[in-house]
Amino acid sequence: MPNQIQILPEVLCNKIAAGEVVERPASAVKELIENAIDAGATQIVVEIEKGGKRLVRVSDNGCGMGREDLFLSLERHATSKISSETDLFQLHTLGFRGEALPSIAAVSRMVLRSRTAAEEAGWEIYLESGLIKRADAVGMATGSVVEVRDLFYKMPARKKFLRRDETELGHIGEVVTKLALARPDIGFKLYHHGRALIDVFPGQSLLDRTGALLNRSLLKDLRPVERQGAVLKIDGLLGTPAVSRATTGFIYTFINGRFIRDRVVQHAVLEGYRHLLPRGRYPVVVLFLQLDPELVDVNVHPTKHEVRFRQQSEVHDFLVETVKNVLRGSDWLADDSVRSVAPAVGTHASFSLTASRKAVDPGDREETKAAGVAEQPASYTPLSSGAGSAPEQDRQPYAPAAINPAPVSVPVDESLFSDAKGFFASLVMIGQYHNSYLLCQDDHDLVIIDQHAAHERIGFERFKRQWNAGRIECQQLLFPAMLELSHQEADQLQQQLAKLDQLGFEIEPFGGNSFAIKSVPQILHDVDAVALVRDVVAELVVVGKSLLIEDAVDKILILMSCHGMIRANQPLTAQEIRALLGDLDTVDFNAQCPHGRPVLHRIPLVEMERFFKRG
Repeated sequence: MPNQIQILPEVLCNKIAAGEVVERPASAVKELIENAIDAGATQIVVEIEKGGKRLVRVSDNGCGMGREDLFLSLERHATSKISSETDLFQLHTLGFRGEALPSIAAVSRMVLRSRTAAEEAGWEIYLESGLIKRADAVGMATGSVVEVRDLFYKMPARKKFLRRDETELGHIGEVVTKLALARPDIGFKLYHHGRALIDVFPGQSLLDRTGALLNRSLLKDLRPVERQGAVLKIDGLLGTPAVSRATTGFIYTFINGRFIRDRVVQHAVLEGYRHLLPRGRYPVVVLFLQLDPELVDVNVHPTKHEVRFRQQSEVHDFLVETVKNVLRGSDWLADDSVRSVAPAVGTHASFSLTASRKAVDPGDREETKAAGVAEQPASYTPLSSGAGSAPEQDRQPYAPAAINPAPVSVPVDESLFSDAKGFFASLVMIGQYHNSYLLCQDDHDLVIIDQHAAHERIGFERFKRQWNAGRIECQQLLFPAMLELSHQEADQLQQQLAKLDQLGFEIEPFGGNSFAIKSVPQILHDVDAVALVRDVVAELVVVGKSLLIEDAVDKILILMSCHGMIRANQPLTAQEIRALLGDLDTVDFNAQCPHGRPVLHRIPLVEMERFFKRG
């Protein structure tokens, strides 16, 4: 009987490996640029033709390779990055699998040139489908040049899956952008048919590199962040909610200099922006995480886009807290002069309007403004009168306690309503437009505030603070709800029983992988408890942490904060407006309502003058 198991030919093995590493021209560009970075290059040039289908050429001024190393680099599992098993868990380079060059060569026509500084001449090797056709000495500068022509030319089944030239070029541009963001100290150039698409010089700051690659108009809305923890350091740039995008394509996260699109990290970033962005909108983020290579495994995916953390929950929580600390101050509400000098957020620092601008008594501000106006303020209609205004005797005075919706018996947290003067309290009141929007003025600009959105944020933050303080009432179920889980899910739930108990869920093991849900938080009495807990456990398995309970609670709190709040088309007195603005300064994340809609809109003075053809 003939043998059914056989050893595959080397050429076929390379093509199988190429299927894992080389998905499209952008995959080849990524592997070649990473090799150039690991070689110590300070300038990398990428030249493309027909979206990379006809030609991909990557040139660098790195250390180069000698003749013997050049031939060895074309063997499978040949690399200079690791030499022992220990090195697998202490990686300080971008590439180490040793399959990039032979895999790319197996599906293309490749020319590989390289020269070290110690040699007078370099060497050139020409391959077709992974087979060496010729090798000669060649004159060239120190470094390496890799030309990849006619990708998948002998694999029509793979080639037909390639998209239009413009689409493939877009993927290449995204790869170069990610790698260029990760290394502002290296210069990058990308040419398509000789036309420069990316050209950034070495030695730039992260802010300058981000502006050059993403858009310089973003710079005014990016906030620096830097925080050092026990095992993790985070630095980078966070975009304000004003520059959100429709996809997650502008979330750039790096671990030890390597771009990753990890579920845990992305989950943490989006959690940091929760209730600051409308549904379907995503932030602009460039974040770098630095931690001991032994605490993260980057070898869990062939393209190394996903990683596995040893302390997954700790990394997640640290990242969420860092993002929230940056966004909590809402410093972008202040004028540009304040915005330009805002400090980076560190372990013991956070943005604060009261710290970055001097609080001015509203009465003094109004007197100063009135002195510079030709017409007297008395000639204008007072806030408390005019068409559409309610009679004074029919209007209830605004007070902090009035924020509490009547149907909800929640005690008022007086600590939220202090006399501190912040950005909103220092605004000069002009009036109310359409009984819905508050017209105010700061030093230079017109500030328009949505009164309902502002009041929603105040109410939501108060309810959330009370909830987090532990005022949780449970409701016993008439009959326990039974929950059947897999072995992995049961193990995760068992580890989280204490925390779920703190949140108001009474869950007990019922033998095997079964659990009995005996009570739920009273605020969630209408929620399907079994479905919620099952989804929580599923998220624990994937991410290591679940926020679904908080999401469900937040939906109720948002609903509570929406009812009983100041509405649109509701006239307010000057005292009510002043109280609302003062209360808005006492809560976090006051630039957006809980649904993520903006609380205010600023119209700069220069824009107003430009419209009226002044100046």
